[in-house]
Amino acid sequence: MLTTNELRWFYPGTIPEDIEFWFQQNCLIDQMRSPQEREDRYLYTPECDYLGIKLRQGRFEVKWRKAELGVLSFGEFVEGKAEKWGKWLCDDPTKESFQLAQISDSSSWVNVQKVRYSQPYQVLSNLSVQAVAANEHIANGCNVEITQLIIQEHTWWSLALEAFGEDARLMDNLRTTASWVFNTYQGAKLLAANSYAYPHCLSLVYR
Repeated sequence: MLTTNELRWFYPGTIPEDIEFWFQQNCLIDQMRSPQEREDRYLYTPECDYLGIKLRQGRFEVKWRKAELGVLSFGEFVEGKAEKWGKWLCDDPTKESFQLAQISDSSSWVNVQKVRYSQPYQVLSNLSVQAVAANEHIANGCNVEITQLIIQEHTWWSLALEAFGEDARLMDNLRTTASWVFNTYQGAKLLAANSYAYPHCLSLVYR
């Protein structure tokens, strides 16, 4: 099981140009790197914000919210609800299971198209932060991502941080990276009211 401490924000519409420019200029090592594109399917679980189930590129993933960690603030522009999540991954080497064709006719599964920029950061023992390559193995760190979403033809965008590593350091990894990243942020305010995980976002689209 992978355990992460996370901050996420969701907003309807396309990514504001100033926020996308800020992310590319201040967060990415390679500012010219193309974003990752993929399609995930989420199982819609109404009134169940603590559970996320999805099919992703032939893999079955389950996320369970282990704790709500309160509201964190970073300067005058950013506040968000921190949450602790556990993730289980299941692969089928035969490629016979977890295929999108198996659920194509089910209205319970929600199609989510993603165009995402992601940047991992390493958090050192002295709580300094440095951006690293995506394929570099690090023990303690945090992924920062900005994503354009199409959820069943509805356009949304998201900004997120996922801290990983030793359990005792998860909150430090999240706080330290967020403080580093948002030190240069001057876009529209990111509010706690818009801070939640994918299960709640799906419920807003389908309410």
